[in-house]
Amino acid sequence: MNSFGRRLVMTTFGESHGWAIGCVLDGVPAGLAIDEAAIQAELDRRRPGQSALTTARKEPDRVEILSGVFEGQSTGTPIAMVIFNTDQKSRDYENVKRIFRPGHADFTYWHKYGIRDYRGGGRSSARETAARVAAGAVAKQLLATLGITIEGGIFEIAGIPAKRNDFDYAKTSPLFALDPDLQSRWEAAVLEAKEAHDSVGGGVLVRARGVPAGLGEPIYGKLDAKLAEAMMSINAAKAVEIGEGIAAARMRGSENNDPIRPEGFASNHSGGILGGISNGDAIVVKTWFKPTPSIFREQETIDMEGNPVRFQLKGRHDPCVAIRAVPVCEAMAALVIADMLLLNATSRMEHLAAIYRR
Repeated sequence: MNSFGRRLVMTTFGESHGWAIGCVLDGVPAGLAIDEAAIQAELDRRRPGQSALTTARKEPDRVEILSGVFEGQSTGTPIAMVIFNTDQKSRDYENVKRIFRPGHADFTYWHKYGIRDYRGGGRSSARETAARVAAGAVAKQLLATLGITIEGGIFEIAGIPAKRNDFDYAKTSPLFALDPDLQSRWEAAVLEAKEAHDSVGGGVLVRARGVPAGLGEPIYGKLDAKLAEAMMSINAAKAVEIGEGIAAARMRGSENNDPIRPEGFASNHSGGILGGISNGDAIVVKTWFKPTPSIFREQETIDMEGNPVRFQLKGRHDPCVAIRAVPVCEAMAALVIADMLLLNATSRMEHLAAIYRR
């Protein structure tokens, strides 16, 4: 599937080394003020080539809105956006034209489609996530009109966990670090792996505040299930936790339950979701990313004929893919919550009556 969502539907298109990537976002209500500069700002956060901590590929990632916006407002029709690729170096992949790179989707895409787009991974490349960020930026603008904010940052790199989460600091950090005291250690771990022609993994924490209680579609459209689906669709994501996540399985009920008081919940072990429906508290999602599979060490694999091969990768790659995944995780969370808001608009007769009853 290349589409995501039920009422707010995002469809992405394009390949890593094709002419362009882009998205069509269908279901945005008419009359939403669209800030193109804010969309570009989100893309700039994800843009490659900004430091030694990320890939050296230089892409301006300039977004162009093709439809669905007139005089600064959404028209209610599909919003189409395109980002042209300008710094492809397909020749870097000639040596993997007929072999399968370990840890990549080459092997599985070949068995599914029987066609091998070796140019940076084609459709399976993380380059596609730029389109998601553009769509998510529109969703963020929709949510902002309702007082809902989405923020994120890195809570772990190379097995070094954060001791605190400072979302304001993450906004100014070159690696979106949530713990200011660990930024230098995390940077050193990434650069050390890069020097060794290797890579490291990491974790992204996303928090959504201002989300009203009642969002989520039981039984098979639970809010936490859709968030997990959204995060797991991101390249290199291997695990998702809501609230305490795995730690909840190691707690007693008396520890994990969130006491309810007149002023609200006394704690938030649930991550803002109960029974698959938002409870009005902050929604907390952790996504874990594996080490970037593109490493510059000699590796063992097979070619398309099944013969054993030893090869060494060329090209430009992130030593820690989790870093640039932060704005992508935020975008996917925004798209899920915006979709759930639109679905919830028809959950009660009183909602419809407020619009149509005369």
